[in-house]
Amino acid sequence: MSAQKKKLLIEQARCKSCGLCITFCRQHALSIGTELNQQGYAYVVVNPEECTLCNNCRVVCPDVGISVVEVDEIMEQGEINV
Repeated sequence: MSAQKKKLLIEQARCKSCGLCITFCRQHALSIGTELNQQGYAYVVVNPEECTLCNNCRVVCPDVGISVVEVDEIMEQGEINV
């Protein structure tokens, strides 16, 4: 399994815009988006061109809303923000 076949997945419904993932992203690949989730929070979005899949964001997310998944798995889940 190569890193090119993996992507960062942000579960929009879990994000509360706390910003911890943004603070700990060494590549500055994360930012607060403009769209709101079901709870009314502007959720975090990832720039896949900048993301190195280092997992810092996943580790610090208090809501367990970030993961690194296979591209095929993302398609099955039907997630928007990959």
